[in-house]
Amino acid sequence: MRTIETPSPDYKQNLDATLAAITAKTRVIFIPNPNNPTGTLISQRAIDSFMSRVPESIVVVFDEAYFEFLKDPPDTVKFVREGRNVVVLRTFSKIHGLAGLRIGYAIAPGEMIEVLHKTRQPFNVNSIAHDGAIAALDDEAHLIETRRVIDEGRAYLEEQLTEMRIRFVPAVANFLMVNVGDGCAVFHKLLQRKIIVRPLKGYALPEWVRISVGNMEHNRQLIAVLREIVRPQ
Repeated sequence: MRTIETPSPDYKQNLDATLAAITAKTRVIFIPNPNNPTGTLISQRAIDSFMSRVPESIVVVFDEAYFEFLKDPPDTVKFVREGRNVVVLRTFSKIHGLAGLRIGYAIAPGEMIEVLHKTRQPFNVNSIAHDGAIAALDDEAHLIETRRVIDEGRAYLEEQLTEMRIRFVPAVANFLMVNVGDGCAVFHKLLQRKIIVRPLKGYALPEWVRISVGNMEHNRQLIAVLREIVRPQ
């Protein structure tokens, strides 16, 4: 099995480039949306155009781990209802805050779900995780409040980074990708202040870090330290 990566101009996914990279051997296409680590979103229009042109024999997997952070998310489940070879992945690890339970779900046509069941481990979800996930689905108040906190915090970080002349990629998820000059060095300096970010050298982005949006107290602490250790660009 060989993986083909396509370029992302301006740190945004290019579905036309993905279509152009399809070969006779292509079996699966993965599309994270919103994307990680850029936090960017592919529009409904772009998705619809892509799905109208992708060969129906190819399985398209939409990884929507950050789906619930969107106020008006694209509808990809409609392709499942249409019987297309589409798998939509969701998780309880992000907005629901249940990362430690390691639980998520897939939406796909019945015959594809049967195949997935054949490959999964037996008893892969314990009863506590199961009950927690069911409760999370009904906790609309938590989603609304978490979305409000993230939207407010992300707007604050973008405003401060703009004022500091530090480059970042405008995002829709619960994090920002920020150009700090030397991602690994800044990671270690922040770690010394008990602030954890993710250096992106492993993504071939050595100048960048991914910063999760916190509550306003944590966001202000982060900005205060960045003002000390990062030079304007």
